[in-house]
Amino acid sequence: MIQLWNDSITMTGRNILRLRRNPQIIFFTLIQPVFFVLIFSFVFGGSIETNTSDYVNFLVPGVLTQTLAFAGSNTALVLAQDSNEGSTDRFLSLPIKRTSVLIGRTLADTTRFVLTSIVIVAMGAVVGFRLGNGLLAGVAAICLAVLFGFTFSWIYVTLGLLIKNAEAVQSASFVPTLLVTFASSAFAPIDTMPTWLQAFAKRQPVTQVVDTIRGLTEPGLPVAQPLIWSLVWMAAILAFFVPLSTWLFGRN
Repeated sequence: MIQLWNDSITMTGRNILRLRRNPQIIFFTLIQPVFFVLIFSFVFGGSIETNTSDYVNFLVPGVLTQTLAFAGSNTALVLAQDSNEGSTDRFLSLPIKRTSVLIGRTLADTTRFVLTSIVIVAMGAVVGFRLGNGLLAGVAAICLAVLFGFTFSWIYVTLGLLIKNAEAVQSASFVPTLLVTFASSAFAPIDTMPTWLQAFAKRQPVTQVVDTIRGLTEPGLPVAQPLIWSLVWMAAILAFFVPLSTWLFGRN
C-alpha cells in the first residue's frame, strides 16, 4: 500500500508537470464553462421556470457538474496518446504498481477540476450566483463536484485503454456524456421533460449530484437524499471501473 501511494504521487507529479507544459489545455478547459454560464444565463434564463430564487442559482450547479463530467475526456485522450507513443510500455517495464499510473493520471486531472470549479463559481457570482447556505456549504458543494469529476474520469480511463485512438476516444465519450448531462436536472426541471424521459433523468447520477449541489447552495432544497444517492452512484462507478481499467492496463 505504501509503495502504491508513493508511486501514485510520483506519477501525479509527472502528469501535473506535463499539464503545466501545455497551458492551452488549461485555458480551453476554463474558458468553455465560462461561456456556458453566460450563454445559458442570458439566453435561457428568462424562459425557464425553476424552484430556485433565480435561474443562475439553478444553472451554476448544472454547469459545474456537466463541465467536470466532460473534463475527464482529456484523461482518455492522454492515455490513448501514451499507448500510441509507447509510454505505456515503458511504464509497464518499471518496478512500480501498475494501478499507480492510472491513479496518477486521474489525480493530476483532479487538480484541474478544482481550478475549473473555482472559475465556474466565480463566473457565476459575476452574473448573480450566490452561496445561499454559506461558505462552508459552498466548499462542500465544490468538493462533491470534484469527487464526481474524479469518479467519472475512471470511465474515460477505461475508454482510453479500450480504444487507444485519440480521435475515436473523443467521439466515443462525447455522445454518452452529452446524454447523461442534458437528460438530467442540470439545465431544466425534470418535470418539463416527456414522461418516458423523466424516469431515466430522475435516477441517473448527474441529476443526483446536481440536486445535491443545489441543496448545498440554495436554502430550502433537500440535501440528504440526493447526497446519499450521489455517493452510492460514485461508489458503484469506482467499484466497477477501477478494477476493470487496472486489468485492461495490465493486459495492454
